Amino acid sequence: MKIFRRLAPALLLSFACLVSVGALRAAETLDTNRLQQIAQWLPAQPAGFGAPITDRAAWAKMATLPLFADTVADAEKLRTKALPDQPDSLFLEFSQNGNRTRFQKVASNRRNRIVTLTLAEALENRGRFLPALEQTIAALCAEKTWVLPAHDRSLANFKGKEIVPDLGATGLATELAQMDFILGDKLSPATRKLIRDQVRRRVLEPFRAMVEGRQREAFWLRAKMNWNAVCVGNIVFTALALEPSVADRAFYSAAGERLIRNSLMGFTPDGYCAEGIGYWNYGYGHDILATEALRRATGGKIDLLNDEAAIQPALFCLRSEVLPGIYPSIADCTPGSKPAADLTAYLTRRLGLSQETGPLPQEMKGLALSLMFASAPENLPRVRQLKTTNDNPLRSFFPFGGVLISRTTESNPAFAVALKGGHNDEPHNHNDVGSFGVYVGAAQVICDPGGEVYTARTFSGKRYDSTVLSSYGHAVPVIGGQLQRTGRAAQAVILETNFTAAADVFKLDIRSAYAVPALQKLERTFTFQRGANPSLEVRDEIQLSQPTAFETALVTWGKVQKLEANRLQITDGDSSAIVTIATEGQPFELKQEVLDEDMLCKRQPTRLGFVFKNKITSGNFIFKIEPVKK
Repeated sequence: MKIFRRLAPALLLSFACLVSVGALRAAETLDTNRLQQIAQWLPAQPAGFGAPITDRAAWAKMATLPLFADTVADAEKLRTKALPDQPDSLFLEFSQNGNRTRFQKVASNRRNRIVTLTLAEALENRGRFLPALEQTIAALCAEKTWVLPAHDRSLANFKGKEIVPDLGATGLATELAQMDFILGDKLSPATRKLIRDQVRRRVLEPFRAMVEGRQREAFWLRAKMNWNAVCVGNIVFTALALEPSVADRAFYSAAGERLIRNSLMGFTPDGYCAEGIGYWNYGYGHDILATEALRRATGGKIDLLNDEAAIQPALFCLRSEVLPGIYPSIADCTPGSKPAADLTAYLTRRLGLSQETGPLPQEMKGLALSLMFASAPENLPRVRQLKTTNDNPLRSFFPFGGVLISRTTESNPAFAVALKGGHNDEPHNHNDVGSFGVYVGAAQVICDPGGEVYTARTFSGKRYDSTVLSSYGHAVPVIGGQLQRTGRAAQAVILETNFTAAADVFKLDIRSAYAVPALQKLERTFTFQRGANPSLEVRDEIQLSQPTAFETALVTWGKVQKLEANRLQITDGDSSAIVTIATEGQPFELKQEVLDEDMLCKRQPTRLGFVFKNKITSGNFIFKIEPVKK
């Protein structure tokens, strides 16, 4: 089964390093009354998702799910296959040359064995897969660290100087805890003890020490992004599934319900996720991992989704859809990413947006998460009775995120745009204030190219040496030879919004994105026209105190054909758009350049640079982009 191959991109899509900050402030000490209250709600024994192997009726039902159709066959191949070798030299590659992919591929293959072999044994119950499984567990528990190399830049974890769990360590702890819950005494006493000893030493005890102020905090305890949800969510689940002490489980539950709220603060108040839909799946999916673990463990007494702060982030999966099945590729998102079907169905049912019952859609994404959805009750309890997301079908507007998605489906092909203001200090930031994508049919003909394959450079001071992470790889100007600067001060100011059935006007002041003293005005106005002849006009109004070089750009994966001096046709697959350029008589030249970066989508984008031949003090530059009709 290709389980961790779906989880591996999430591990590849992880932040750079663990940073320690001050100890938990005394004012935030966990409330004793809350600990006692939670302890009263918890069951006598720990429990994961689904059922123990001894419940044969439950596993007979699981065996009927298409999700597990190939499990036993896949496990039969694994049990006679040698465990992939993971030498120290492979771990050290990242610190030596910045490559993180080779180690993570091997690590994922090793950890994936837990999922496949556990499920196969639970489905079959013949003991055939236990020897290979216990061998795998022993090997994983013998590793110097469960922390991924990219998150251990100083090698402090690798050298045993500290233990600061990360995405990889907490994720492995979750899978081991879920496996132990399922197989129970089918595992040898020595293996079960090994699991508890190692999970406590590598994950649970360091987390508790941070919360109690005995160890410096990892940055993710308070991070307003996916790391917080993933690490805290994993730890909450692990404790609830593995720890025999009710008091201990109450501690991790209380700490988790408080700390995981930090991840929700990473969303703007309107629910915009600056990290993109792939990270929404990963981060918010683990928020729901904690939500379901606590909800089931406490009989519904704790329900993290029953919180106003959680509702708008939950709706991002619906509101960010550009056209059916198509979502923006802003920031480090992998183009083509979509909201997970099981997570979306779970949320729409619990928020009252769907009246469906029965099993949730099935997606394989690891042991705990897959079984969480596969074992969910067919009538999930509602926390809201929403009738709509309150978006007009013509647009989704995130005013706090500074993002507008405008669409028309009346034309053939369908036509839509994603317009981005925002700022240049967002999680997984690209310097892209004022950028945009244009969608014709199923293709993004003017594209945001998304993220690159992560290396040491990606999360370092050299991040914006990348031609796709810097503003050079986005459809924004270059002024006086200067790209956009990084930081919160580089922020679009929304000057105008005028939304009607016929057209949407979205005007931004993006001057602050450029550290160019001569720049006095840079306003970008998007006009999205609907109707029989839809179009997007992008107008830049520029004023400078002295003559300065100016250029702007479009970015595409498509083929470019020059029709006239000021007209291009861009074609990607079956979709095409005509681009007309107006410069008020200013002569310009077109420079095409393939951006030679290792892209997550494995397509290298082309930058179309439109360069004024003369320096300017004022002017207007206009793109008009029209879909080619079928």
